[in-house]
Amino acid sequence: MRRTALAILIAVTLGGCAGDDEPDRTTPLGPSWSSRAAAPTERTEVTATRTGRLVYVAGGFVPEGDTTTARVDIYSINDNSWSRGPDLPVATNHAMSATVDDRTYVVGGFRGPGLTRPTRRAFVLRSGAWRAIPRMPARRAAAAAVGMNGRLWVVGGVTGKGLAAKTFVFNPRTGRWSRRPGLDVPRHHLGVARYKGRLYAVAGREQGGGNLDAFERYNPATRRWTTLPDVPTARSGNGAATTSNGWIVALGGEGPNGTIGEVEAFVVGDRRWRSLPAMPTPRHGLGVVASGQRVFTLLGGPQPGFAYSDANEVLRVE
Repeated sequence: MRRTALAILIAVTLGGCAGDDEPDRTTPLGPSWSSRAAAPTERTEVTATRTGRLVYVAGGFVPEGDTTTARVDIYSINDNSWSRGPDLPVATNHAMSATVDDRTYVVGGFRGPGLTRPTRRAFVLRSGAWRAIPRMPARRAAAAAVGMNGRLWVVGGVTGKGLAAKTFVFNPRTGRWSRRPGLDVPRHHLGVARYKGRLYAVAGREQGGGNLDAFERYNPATRRWTTLPDVPTARSGNGAATTSNGWIVALGGEGPNGTIGEVEAFVVGDRRWRSLPAMPTPRHGLGVVASGQRVFTLLGGPQPGFAYSDANEVLRVE
């Protein structure tokens, strides 16, 4: 089904002890959440990407008049601390970001006010400053981006005239954009992840505003999208990330009943979804990145619409 998610409940093993012995409390008891240092500002509809041990959180809306910002904050995973990064050259919300060969890219988004004026602008962070790169072939916002095979991939989203029909690919070596087939189920406000040279598009929102449970994989060699088992919880405004053990984690988003706390992981080797502990602070429009077997969820709106958070919570899946 595309609009109504099937409830798939798969027990998560939390560990235990043999006989009457107390469990070893130093051993992780399964997937669990914890809090990290709160962000310096509350924002929503941000974009985030990890470059090395640093997470760059860019753009979005700020509470002051629900205005669009160019602000960039940098979270250090090692130090559990934040620092201010260089502002983007333009303020943008619903932008897309990714890391390619250890370089941070931010592209597209809405220039505002609100959800208006999608842009083609694209930037790379080089030598501590944002540098313009060739603009995307068309305007794009509320899409998702990932770095894979030495290229920047932009999937889904809106163009200002409707849903995007093509996937955009930027080659940093040639400085050129190219087009690839778009999603079989066009959508915006989706998540995207990569694993072993394949793209995975997770959930999202249809043209009319309804949430989707669509899940597709793209093979660059064949240039084809393949339908995979539906995401258990239909969602949009969500994120997705791949952990080092081959789990594609879908989390966050909003629906008709509020923000979505359910978290699910597609185990690539088993080709099935499993349930994980719910988000402590459900949010939409958040940044989602993975590092090893941890998934970081940064900022975003705790209620649908214009709501703001400085939350920084991490899910450990080991």
